[in-house]
Amino acid sequence: MRDLYVAKGKKTVHVDLAGDRPDDDELLGMLLGRSGKLRAPALRTGTTLIVGYNGDILSEHLG
Repeated sequence: MRDLYVAKGKKTVHVDLAGDRPDDDELLGMLLGRSGKLRAPALRTGTTLIVGYNGDILSEHLG
């Protein structure tokens, strides 16, 4: 994985995992919901992981 996009509400965070990777606890905080399960939707396309719903990001990566 090279790029991670995490959408929460109207806020979207982009993380370059190849460059400035956060520590494991910070990554888990972004990826897991309150129940401790992976947030939905979670999509992998090529080297990009998209977690949470953001129409613009999904359109950009899925066409």
